[in-house]
Amino acid sequence: MSDKEPDWNFPFEGPLHEVFPALHEAQNAWLAQIDSLQAPDRKTHELIRMVCTVILRNPEGVQRHAMLAKEVGASWEELVGSIMLTLPGFGLLPAVAALPYARRGFDSAPESETD
Repeated sequence: MSDKEPDWNFPFEGPLHEVFPALHEAQNAWLAQIDSLQAPDRKTHELIRMVCTVILRNPEGVQRHAMLAKEVGASWEELVGSIMLTLPGFGLLPAVAALPYARRGFDSAPESETD
């Protein structure tokens, strides 16, 4: 057995896997099915998921999905525009609070797959 810690995508995965490994595996399978949806396209998919994390005030999620959106071709303007679409329903604060995390994720992404 390896002493190396698994490389989890989310901070909650290690504790979840330690206590409920079957639940963790089922959740990963469920998320993989969502990730494999054919529509909307991958860029729209990541922008929607980023907006959901803005609404949930989940800065790590904003950063992650901003990075993934850029990886599949989203521009900074598309990210900011998507975040600003949350304003009418959820107010100014979640959007403003999300912007630095979105920028951090955007700047950390490797070059776009479409470049």
